[in-house]
Amino acid sequence: MFHSVSAFIGLRYAKSSKGNHFIAFINAFSAIGIALGLMSLITVLSVMNGFEGDLKDRILGIAPHVVVDTQGESEQIISSLSQLPGVIAASDFIESEGVVQSSRSLEGVMIQGIEPQTTDAHSIIAENMMMGQINDLTPGSYGIIVGRALSTRLDLRLGEQTRILSAQGSVFGPFGQMPSQRLFTVVGIYDVGSELDSKVILMNINDSAKLMRNKVSRIAQTRLFLQDPFEYKSVVDTLSEMGLSSDDWRTRQGPLFDAVKMEKNMMALMLVLIIAVAAFNIVSALVMVVTEKKGDIAILLTQGLSRSRVMQVFLFNGLYNGIKGTLFGAAGGLLLVSQLNNLLSLFDLPIMAATGGVGLPIEMHWHQIVLLILFSLLLCFAASIYPAYRAVKVDPASALKYE
Repeated sequence: MFHSVSAFIGLRYAKSSKGNHFIAFINAFSAIGIALGLMSLITVLSVMNGFEGDLKDRILGIAPHVVVDTQGESEQIISSLSQLPGVIAASDFIESEGVVQSSRSLEGVMIQGIEPQTTDAHSIIAENMMMGQINDLTPGSYGIIVGRALSTRLDLRLGEQTRILSAQGSVFGPFGQMPSQRLFTVVGIYDVGSELDSKVILMNINDSAKLMRNKVSRIAQTRLFLQDPFEYKSVVDTLSEMGLSSDDWRTRQGPLFDAVKMEKNMMALMLVLIIAVAAFNIVSALVMVVTEKKGDIAILLTQGLSRSRVMQVFLFNGLYNGIKGTLFGAAGGLLLVSQLNNLLSLFDLPIMAATGGVGLPIEMHWHQIVLLILFSLLLCFAASIYPAYRAVKVDPASALKYE
């Protein structure tokens, strides 16, 4: 991009610390500011990405990604749902509200009637079973799997029986409407570490239908497990084109993920502004360099150096500080991210308590880092244009008048 003479002179000006120490300080300060801003931005975005991914695994691993209303649809259509792009599995599913009654208390819960084999293969609950297995939910055994938070609150232990009431299977009797109820045995306890641990219980889909005094074929819907829950929109659009109504995870958990995304974007914006402020320190430094080097510019012009190459001298000067700050910031950010949990553990900072003591979730997206580096360099280039333009406008006769 730059002529070798322009690059040589620009590099000499950028590295020079003699003559005006204040200009050298501003140059160093701008590079340090860019480095610190980029390092902070890489670190914060990596941690926020990790938190977002952790929430996606823990919450959307329990909540159904997409539930399709397939009542009255043919078996051919229902079986074709698992072949849709982005869908990794489909199973019959019944979801209802209920109440769990123990000797200690009552708790309202969401009852998920599932097919154990499919759920065991594709749900995060299977990977976080403290006791028992999902496949223990055999038809007719009337077993349930509860979260550790709920089991602690209700004092439920493995093998104990508890009463579950469902209003959807209620009947009218002499004393009015009576909810359907049945004793169930706790056959498993899971601990995913999300707020849904205290709200969701699992039971075999056949037992769920019997609790609701109905048949599976009459009330079951189809649950879709997606490769990436965030890519639900294309699946929902395809279902709409097929004439099927559906419900996705955003109707319940959308506001939470929107809040996390907004927080991540606002943090990124604030740190980008820090980089912008540091980058535009280059303007003040280069303007002072141009003012100090007016005589040198005039001599270069009189010796035949074109004005475009003079402009390239100061563009290179500004980019040198930007490249230096960006490289140090990127390297420092990657190093800090890789050692962040070790540093938190070394200084015994309580921030790790929020994640159960296993450290902060960190997820680096390389395309984000590349975009941040390019954005930082672009800001530095933009900040160098005006001072370089000022250098081109120097009049050799006026500059050398008193030399």
